[in-house]
Amino acid sequence: MQDLIQDGSHVFIFLDAKRNWIRKVIAGEEFHSNRGKIKFDDLIGRPYGIKVESHSGVIFQIHRPNPTDIQIAMGRNTQIVYPKDAGTILIEAGIGAGARVVESGTGSGALTSILSRAVGPTGHVYTYEVREDMYTGAKKNLEKYGLTENVTMYNQDILEGIKETDIDAVVLDLATPWELTDEAHRVLRPSHSLASYSPTIEQTMKTCKALGENGKWGMIKTLEILEREIMVRENKTRPTTWMVAHTGYITFARTMVVDRE
Repeated sequence: MQDLIQDGSHVFIFLDAKRNWIRKVIAGEEFHSNRGKIKFDDLIGRPYGIKVESHSGVIFQIHRPNPTDIQIAMGRNTQIVYPKDAGTILIEAGIGAGARVVESGTGSGALTSILSRAVGPTGHVYTYEVREDMYTGAKKNLEKYGLTENVTMYNQDILEGIKETDIDAVVLDLATPWELTDEAHRVLRPSHSLASYSPTIEQTMKTCKALGENGKWGMIKTLEILEREIMVRENKTRPTTWMVAHTGYITFARTMVVDRE
């Protein structure tokens, strides 16, 4: 059965790589841009993946927003964990359906949205954000896209302690992740993963040092993910001039069972 655009649906309105928008379809209202207006009534009842013409004659594509579209839209005003890094975090940390995940900090909620979709209705994400303005903004973002049922949000400094135990993965995007390695080990299940995202090598080195000091962690490794788009055109295919190169270093480690802590 074909899924149709409804009053209240979110749509991804695409003109080109730099001009695209996620909007909520509301009957009787319009989408406005400098390339023309689109009546939402003209979308309701039609399938995703259509082309529509604005009142000024410009052709737009109308798609269903995927997790990457939503993640980027959430982070347009703040720094986010890029999709290329988020995908690696999910795979390397073994985050999937039914997982219980602790995250900090929440930021815009972009990575939280990816984690929420990954763990599904049988899993849960517990996310900590110390800044009240970021917490409030992330809450609005998650509510906007209906991603709150399996997410618990705390406006709290995670360095004060993690409330949950028996956790499947801990994902950190903090200024001082090395201060949380012992606490992450305490709440994680044996042989489960910590993923720490840091923009600088100095932060990464301190984190790796802390992970390697007391025998609580094994399989410690750090990755940097690079992404380059290829423009495929007849007789002139080449890489794009710009690429998403360094965004951050991601350090992974797995909990070891120790006799005394």
